[in-house]
Amino acid sequence: MARIEIGNLFGDFSLKSHTEAVVDTAAMAGKKILLSFHPLAWTEVCAKQMQSLEANFETFQSHNTVPLGLSVDSVPCKKAWAASLGIEKVNLLADFWPHGGIAAKLGIFIEKLGFSERANIILDEQRKAIFVKVYPIRELPDIHELLNFLKR
Repeated sequence: MARIEIGNLFGDFSLKSHTEAVVDTAAMAGKKILLSFHPLAWTEVCAKQMQSLEANFETFQSHNTVPLGLSVDSVPCKKAWAASLGIEKVNLLADFWPHGGIAAKLGIFIEKLGFSERANIILDEQRKAIFVKVYPIRELPDIHELLNFLKR
């Protein structure tokens, strides 16, 4: 599937969170959503990426944006990982089944590796992509780049 581009509509979806609750983006009507994809839990760069979302949660809220962390890991894996990282505010979603389904619809699933690319995608209130950036797997995304974009 082609990678999502700025201006593409994506729509709403539901996935289970590390809290075991179903997170439905339709319930976030009127808000922007940051989809922060990381390849796999329990890895250093992915941990720092999710911790940066947590550390800036209130700033995202002040910009009418809900940050979500996503990977192909299962709910129990995400739950244990979130506890180990001290993640309490940001929902870490399990794009587990169908395996990488949301990442695949966005065109960022790496089939031969079985996980998503590292990417940040911001959807506006109408679920149109307004920011799309894919990073090298081992590169930590710059949280300030996202926050500065949202300040515009």
